[in-house]
Amino acid sequence: MAPNAPSVPSIALNDGTSIPQLGFGVFRVDPADTPRVVSDALEVGYRHIDTAAGYRNEEGVGRAIAESGLARDEVFVTTKFPNDGTKHAPEALRESLDKLGLDRVDLYLIHWPRPRLGHALEEWQNLIELQREGLTTSIGVSNFRVADLDLVIGETGATPAVNQIELHVEFQQRELREYHRAHGIATESWFPLGGGEVSSAPALLEIARAHGVTPAQAVLRWQLQLGNIVIPKSNRRERMSENLDVLGFQLGDDELAALSAIDLGEDGRRGSHPDTM
Repeated sequence: MAPNAPSVPSIALNDGTSIPQLGFGVFRVDPADTPRVVSDALEVGYRHIDTAAGYRNEEGVGRAIAESGLARDEVFVTTKFPNDGTKHAPEALRESLDKLGLDRVDLYLIHWPRPRLGHALEEWQNLIELQREGLTTSIGVSNFRVADLDLVIGETGATPAVNQIELHVEFQQRELREYHRAHGIATESWFPLGGGEVSSAPALLEIARAHGVTPAQAVLRWQLQLGNIVIPKSNRRERMSENLDVLGFQLGDDELAALSAIDLGEDGRRGSHPDTM
């Protein structure tokens, strides 16, 4: 393990729990490589692992955690329910727990709203019950838009702890982030570096040079200072360490504003759209 692992700050959630602000994602990590990749991430100091049933690598995540020597409460584990109509959340979570080798997860998310299927409200009600049963500590959603959030909150009175969304300097989702702030929902960023294509905007390159860091590190620092939970990923140990090494410098207000000005709006989206996924 990492004896001098960096002290990653935590974000308070609306249910009284907290989540490490900087985590490690395994989206598009080959299942065969997952045990090694997650073991490396834990060894360099990550204590928040984000997976999903749809990634098909939960077994590898569970194996790495089990072999890490870390106590269960030292590792925050998130997984996600596909909401694709093939099964309901109670069955899906129990399958995920079996693959992970855990008796609970720290955060369970509905992965996509899938408005054409129309199951989001029913499955959100299922997540509320799963939380009551203790199979997940916190519950939230992923890729939900304002209308999706209005539906589940309005019908159940239960507000998601987290909404995990695509968010990077070229796609900043300002309206959705403002909704989150107004309703006490934590914003969690996937593709925080733009899906492997960090912006080449001159302002970003200048800020990175000024601090002696990479553009990726500057972007991750920007995300953290916005208050977002951030989930970068990499198969390479040296890049994992680099992405974690963003706690020792601070961006000024002018620099934060310059990075926020890079936003391309909808033209900056690089992942799937919730309407069509």
